[in-house]
Amino acid sequence: MTTERLHDMSDAVTSADIQLIQKILPHRYPFLLVDKVHSIDGTASAVGIKNVTMNEPHFQGHFPGTPIMPGVTIVEAMAQTAAVMVGTTMGLTEGNLLIYFMSIDGCKFRRKVIPGDVLEMNVSTTRGKPGGKVWRFKGVATVEGEMAAEAEFTAMMDMRG
Repeated sequence: MTTERLHDMSDAVTSADIQLIQKILPHRYPFLLVDKVHSIDGTASAVGIKNVTMNEPHFQGHFPGTPIMPGVTIVEAMAQTAAVMVGTTMGLTEGNLLIYFMSIDGCKFRRKVIPGDVLEMNVSTTRGKPGGKVWRFKGVATVEGEMAAEAEFTAMMDMRG
């Protein structure tokens, strides 16, 4: 292995804080659903963190008196984690990445997610490569080690101007 290759490996970004996430994702409040991403292993896998709080707007109506995070937002949080993983690894920090769902398969919900929970999204790439437009991911969301949701999803990466 050359010295240059070793240098490249040591420079790999393995985590993203909220400032870096906002440089990669176009999403903003109230639809930015990931607070931190860690354990980024290139485009292979990553772990996203979402701190679930009562002041999120969906809890006003889902459901009054019994706040439960909507399942679709859990799936979206997994997808945002995957986008941060890909965007971080590919150096896409200029706000020119848009990501669109193409499919969601095998989606299952196993536990309620409520205010005070820390949602952990483990995502892995099952198909896709740098420079490719269509990517497929598997995601598992957990709270305190207990599965909350799982899904496989396909997304299209669209680079703007």
